[in-house]
Amino acid sequence: MSILIRSYTLGDFGGLLDVQREAFPPPFPEELWWSREQIASHIETFPEGAMIAVLPDGTIAGSSTSLIIHYDGKPHTWAQVADNGYIRKSHQPDGDSLYGIDVCVRPTFRKFGVAKALYEARKQLVTQLGLKRFLAGCRIPGYHQHAAHMSDQEYVERVVKGELYDQVLSFMLKQGLTPIQILENYVEDEESLNKAVLVEWRNPDIKE
Repeated sequence: MSILIRSYTLGDFGGLLDVQREAFPPPFPEELWWSREQIASHIETFPEGAMIAVLPDGTIAGSSTSLIIHYDGKPHTWAQVADNGYIRKSHQPDGDSLYGIDVCVRPTFRKFGVAKALYEARKQLVTQLGLKRFLAGCRIPGYHQHAAHMSDQEYVERVVKGELYDQVLSFMLKQGLTPIQILENYVEDEESLNKAVLVEWRNPDIKE
């Protein structure tokens, strides 16, 4: 399937809302969907990081949002790095890392390569801007099934080895991202026990 990745605009808001409505149906609270004000802030602050996936017939199949930060290795929450979804205060144009704060794909088009196309576009943006890396806080929704008998670190290590499968982390690994840090209280997420794994893709053009 041919997928076009481009920057989204305010004119795409209705389509973006449709994606979120389908991807996060009730009982997911509507107030957690992107608002028009947040979308406007993404476009004004860092339009290159505001990406939308469009099918040949014009259907909006997915979207993703990123910003630039200085990565210092310190623990952080989604709200801190995302400026509560507005990115105005947290975006650092002179930073060294692209940070992805969301990816959303319509359920109808999952397994058609939409999310993969969005991640590839993010990698391209990293290289185009000469940044060191791409980062994202990765959910581990399978962890709650194993938390009683293993630590979060062991769970991640076993997923990396292929001994366990995690719906989100296993996908991230297939995109070439590597776990580098476990983040506590990253976002309210019952399945992940409010944890996330910070994953990284290094720019191969930059040697340290």
